[in-house]
Amino acid sequence: MNILNYLSEDEKKLLQYKELSRGEILFRESDECRKIGIVLKGELIIASYLEDGNRIIYSHLKEDDIFGNNLLFSSSPYYKGDVIAIKDSRIALIEKEDLMRLLMSDASFMNEYLRLQSDAGIKLNLRIRLLSIASARERLLYYLYENGNVVSFSSISALAEDLSLSRETLSRLLSSLTKEKRIIKDKKKIRLL
Repeated sequence: MNILNYLSEDEKKLLQYKELSRGEILFRESDECRKIGIVLKGELIIASYLEDGNRIIYSHLKEDDIFGNNLLFSSSPYYKGDVIAIKDSRIALIEKEDLMRLLMSDASFMNEYLRLQSDAGIKLNLRIRLLSIASARERLLYYLYENGNVVSFSSISALAEDLSLSRETLSRLLSSLTKEKRIIKDKKKIRLL
């Protein structure tokens, strides 16, 4: 459920809306976070670029996900990566001061916000754990397990990037696990057996 459903029509007037085209950068690494965002439509990633041109994806945001929430009240409220639309997207933004007023005046909104904040912490811990697994095989198997044993993806390249693996490594691994009958791979879906 979208957190905005907890707001009255008057409260929704505090929102700012932003339409993003695929590839558009909403915030850049090191920009100060002054508002939270809610993905209403589309998908975004938060990613940093390495010297060799490769990027590391810290977060993959889908419809109803919020972002900026872990930075907004931080002592260092600066984005650690670029916030990039990977599909045409629509975002709702809430300024810090407006968020504070909503949290203090609306208990159901505050409860949902805190639940989402807690879920974001869990998601971040899972991402850290995923990236700390050195073995490509174990990383993929852990990723499948944490996603209910089924993962849909737009392309092998996108999945490889999400796993912080090279496309070639992931392709070899998928072939190997398919031959071992550990996974079933359809065109855009992988299922752990």
